[in-house]
Amino acid sequence: MAEFYHRANTKIGQNFLVDHNILEVVLKHASINSDDTVLEVGAGKGVLTKGILEHGPKALYALEIDRSLEPYLQGLSQQYKNLRLFWGDALKGGFPGSFDPVPNKMIANIPYHITTPLIWKVLESLAGYGLNYLLLMVQKESALKICAPARCKGRYPLGVTILSMGEARILRLVPPEAFRPSPSVTSALLEIRITANCDLPNSSSWRSLLRSGFAQRRKTLANNLTRDFPEMKDNIAPLLDSLGLPPFTRAEELEIGHWREVHKFFETLVRRKKADSK
Repeated sequence: MAEFYHRANTKIGQNFLVDHNILEVVLKHASINSDDTVLEVGAGKGVLTKGILEHGPKALYALEIDRSLEPYLQGLSQQYKNLRLFWGDALKGGFPGSFDPVPNKMIANIPYHITTPLIWKVLESLAGYGLNYLLLMVQKESALKICAPARCKGRYPLGVTILSMGEARILRLVPPEAFRPSPSVTSALLEIRITANCDLPNSSSWRSLLRSGFAQRRKTLANNLTRDFPEMKDNIAPLLDSLGLPPFTRAEELEIGHWREVHKFFETLVRRKKADSK
């Protein structure tokens, strides 16, 4: 690949992994075998792509937005028949609507500026169809937010959803020097395992509940919810009390089990409202 020259486009998050020790860590944790179908978003110059292919997955779907990187990837496409390249923006129609077979793993060094919307899209599209493992290189702050426990200020809707579906943990931090060009932030290798509740990312009631609950973080959960859903005004305090929570509880303070119970109650109100409007 020495004959090719490519100037990284940092506007679309191009920071290429060059530290092969980190690459080996990624591949070790990914535990790829011949039964795995893998998704990679942001194939870049193909360093991680090649590493995945060398472990012999059934198929690798590699998505890349920048066609100027094609010289780095076309040789891999010719060498490995299980590599399927897709060109386009994952958030704007470049993400295939269906895969056959559906990937069970996602392994990627994703552009940091689209971390949250990309993970939402992947969960919406694939979590209910076989995807159960994600190993992602993300910005440290994003990883901390996704893994944030209850009563942590970093807690937010995506993290609550992922922790409701399984578990997330930071495997290790990765310094800027592991990439070229070096980003101005520390990165983190984030592992997500999905074991349950695959319907949540596509649940409009779940998404609405979380969006409203976290809308104004300084306000209590009750104030946020009753502002958007007046029908909850007389019910939210008794509900919180039944969960052992005080009326001034904020969204970030709820445990995952609390969110599931609030969602059940919220769904009941939504169904009742729809029935009354008929």
